[in-house]
Parts: sequence; C-alpha cells; structure tokens
Amino acid sequence: MRRLASFGVAAGVTRAVYEGLRRSSGGQRSAGDPLSVGDLSPSGDLSSGGLASSGDPRWTRTNHAGRSVDLFAGPATALGAAVGSGSGPVAFALLAAAACGAYDDVKGDHRRGFRAHLAALRDGEVTSGAVKLLGIGAASLAAGALLKERPVDKVLAGVVIAGSAHLVNLVDVRPGRAGLAVLALGAPGLLRGSLAAAPMGAAAAVLGEDLGERTMLGDTGAHALGAAVGGAIAAGNGRFGLVAHAAGLVAAAAWGEWDAASRARSSG
Repeated sequence: MRRLASFGVAAGVTRAVYEGLRRSSGGQRSAGDPLSVGDLSPSGDLSSGGLASSGDPRWTRTNHAGRSVDLFAGPATALGAAVGSGSGPVAFALLAAAACGAYDDVKGDHRRGFRAHLAALRDGEVTSGAVKLLGIGAASLAAGALLKERPVDKVLAGVVIAGSAHLVNLVDVRPGRAGLAVLALGAPGLLRGSLAAAPMGAAAAVLGEDLGERTMLGDTGAHALGAAVGGAIAAGNGRFGLVAHAAGLVAAAAWGEWDAASRARSSG
C-alpha cells in the first residue's frame, strides 16, 4: 500500500506542477511543433516567434529532431519525487541535484566530461558542470551520512546517490530514455521498500509527453530522479550491495568520461 501511495502522490504532484507550468507560461507556440526558418534569429537561436510553450528561451530547447520542447518536466518531476519520497535525506539529495541541474540547464556551456570542467575550475572558471559535480557530490554525501550509520557505508551511499544522478543524466540523450531508465532502475528497489516508487511515479507522469517530444527532463529532472533512485538503492542495501552498485556506477561514469573525450577529439 505504501508503495502505491508513494507512486500515486509523486505522479499526481508531478502532473499538477507540470500542467500548472504549462498553463502559466506565455509562449506563442505549442511545444513539439517543428521549427521553421522563421523561428530562428540570424544567429541561429530561437526568436521570439519560435518560443515553445514556456515563452522563455532559458526553458526552451531544440531536441535532436529539430523540435522545440519545454523543460517543465524537470522541475515538475523533482517536486513530485521529493513530495512522494517520504524521506528527508532522499528529498534533500534530489532537490539539491535538481537545483544544480537547473543551473546547468540555464547556464550550461558546450563542454562535456568531468575533466573539461575540472580543468576550467583549475584555471579559475567555475562552470555549470563544476557546480553540478561539487554540489551534487556534497549533497549526496550528506544524504548518505544520514541514511547509514557506519562511516564506510555513509561514503558508499553518497557515491551511489551521486553516481545514480550522473547515470540517469548520462543516458538522457533521446526522448524518454531517462524516464525509462528510472523505471528500470527503480523497479527492483520496490522489493526492498517504498523509496523507489516516488521517482518511478514522477517519471511515469510525464513519460508520454517526453516520448512525444513535447517536453524533456533536462538536467533538472534527470539528476533529480537519478538521485532519488540512488537514495532508494542506498537505503535498501547493505555493505555488499553498496559496494557492487558503487563499482558499477563508477564504471559507467568512467565510460561516460571516455565517450565525452572521444566526441571532443572527433569534433575538434
């Protein structure tokens, strides 16, 4: 029952927030409509006539198919998952991840991979990627410290939460990928408790619009839902499970870093 309640609350809040953001937006076109030449400014950016339903270019993106979509699913799923989680530490981690992701959605630059952002930080430039890396990492360690009792387990839980946030964002390269990943990663956790139900409910609430290319989770939603799934994994596993999940997530992060470096070399 508790799992169903958590899923339902997260889905309901997500849906209400998403629809509220859509209704209150001042855009001039429907999200998901194909872009035309007249929708672009001379520099190639969206002009005022080509804004999606957000009415704000900061919350509008052009996806891989050239469609203009809004980013409202991000804050909606973050709030839904936080309300439905029923766990203070998990809610804290996912909201912190959402805040860092939102900063990257608005201020993000073209650089990819931890190495590029850390190199910029070493040169005195604080990139949006560095904010995510440090902010999500710190929040995840704090949440892990609250979820577990022993020092080693606290650190491992933090790695799992941060690694899960990164993993879901890493797979968010096509419509619906992140939401489907959350459902797949969260499903086994339902056997251990109700924490995984909240991010699953939040993701399911906007999955249709995401797959239909009318909205996207962006870094806000992907990082938040990933952190929520990571919190469920951390809370439901002992030392062995934490080590296994942490190792897998570190391997995934290493692969993502290699892939980002490969893409950077090929484009350069």
